[in-house]
Amino acid sequence: MAECRIVVLISGGGTNLQALIDAVASGFIPGRIVAVISNVPHAYGLERAQRAGIPVEVVDHRMYPSRRAFEAVLRERIERHRPDVVALAGFMRILGPETVAAFQGRMLNIHPSLLPKFRGLHTHRRALEAGEVEHGASVHFVTDELDGGPVVLQARVPVRPGDDEQRLAARVLEREHVIYPLVMRWLCQGRLQMRDGRAWLDGEPLEQPLQLDQLPAAQWAALVRH
Repeated sequence: MAECRIVVLISGGGTNLQALIDAVASGFIPGRIVAVISNVPHAYGLERAQRAGIPVEVVDHRMYPSRRAFEAVLRERIERHRPDVVALAGFMRILGPETVAAFQGRMLNIHPSLLPKFRGLHTHRRALEAGEVEHGASVHFVTDELDGGPVVLQARVPVRPGDDEQRLAARVLEREHVIYPLVMRWLCQGRLQMRDGRAWLDGEPLEQPLQLDQLPAAQWAALVRH
């Protein structure tokens, strides 16, 4: 199989980027991160990438007169690296239909909720305000619908008495660092596809998102940081 080429888009600290970097370095993800692109010039994730020897680029959305102009440049920068996969890892810009169409079926996102619940921002606060007893994270294919593409894998965490946004977010983030590399592994292995608006794994459509706690631990235990 040819090398899986991965481009990662970020806007901030890049902890999910770091999880992907580590999974590539260990051989868990059979591919290479060929570029990290940020829309924020001083995002800490850029430093993470540089430490790992990954080329970085900045496409500052504030420097363009419109979203369309920004995304035209962003698409060109992404396409220059000939990616097999485009991973959104804390990329805080909503992408328009032209960009989504350009990478349909090979663009993934990780979202800190159990989709379809709590699409958009402030998911931990909203989960607490709604009195949820469990919360979590989802990895999904990107489509035109905000956080609405086919969900591949979710991880659930309990909402504990006394939780605030920070405690809950930290617990969810630990699981994000497991499920994103695992889905990326499947995509780079050719096992995962998006067809007819659905996610398919090993030739079978996913009727419901897979759940981390229902998968054999051997598939993902190596990703847990001790």
